[in-house]
Amino acid sequence: MTAFLILMIIAETSFGELADLEREARLASEAEAGLFDGEIVYLNDGERDFLSLFTESMTDETKGAVLVLHGRGNHPDWYHVAGPVRVGLAEQGWTTLSLQMPVLRNGAKYYDYVPMIPESFPRIEAGIRYLREQGFDWVAVVAHSCSVHMTIAWIREFGDETFNAYVGIGMGATDFRQYMAKPFPFDQMQVPILDVYGSEDFNSVTSSAPARKELIEAGGNEQSNQVEIAGTDHYFENYEDELTVAISEWLTEVRN
Repeated sequence: MTAFLILMIIAETSFGELADLEREARLASEAEAGLFDGEIVYLNDGERDFLSLFTESMTDETKGAVLVLHGRGNHPDWYHVAGPVRVGLAEQGWTTLSLQMPVLRNGAKYYDYVPMIPESFPRIEAGIRYLREQGFDWVAVVAHSCSVHMTIAWIREFGDETFNAYVGIGMGATDFRQYMAKPFPFDQMQVPILDVYGSEDFNSVTSSAPARKELIEAGGNEQSNQVEIAGTDHYFENYEDELTVAISEWLTEVRN
């Protein structure tokens, strides 16, 4: 299916929604009320303040900083992936900043999100800028599911010069009979890439894994890698430790 046809389908099926700020406010309240680790920091995307959770390294030595971005329609401490990863990486020696990404109404699909994706760009930039302002000279971006689409669109637009490594979790996740608007630009990226997915992940993720690997290898960065975690699905429930260790070990190797 051509990119033109995909974009036409998006135009015809999308509800043309901007981010749902009321839903975001409810998610932020939920995240704040349940917070155990880290501190609340409100950043600004140029138009409004948005929630982020800053968690300092829990070890004697801080390895670097990691920007953590949650999956579709969730919040920065969501119990699937975002929460466990932001805390787990802090336990492994990384300072993390987990951002509230733009969300749509409950039930919105991939094609609904595509027109809204540019709204995430100022937030990604604000997160990286905040970590740099804290004195970190080495920053990695870790994105799950829908935030992969957001970060990749941002990278396609602005490049990857402002951060040092990229981790995509459950990359290529879309909905039934919905196709990615554009291919991954991994062959054009300069930073090392880690592609992590579950063996029982969505079909759109597992079936596209060989193509992603080929693009990553075409980029020519010897530190890049693809890791399948056996037995788990898109949300890594009960496999949070395996996911966090896989990311931390790779980041440590790349950082060194």
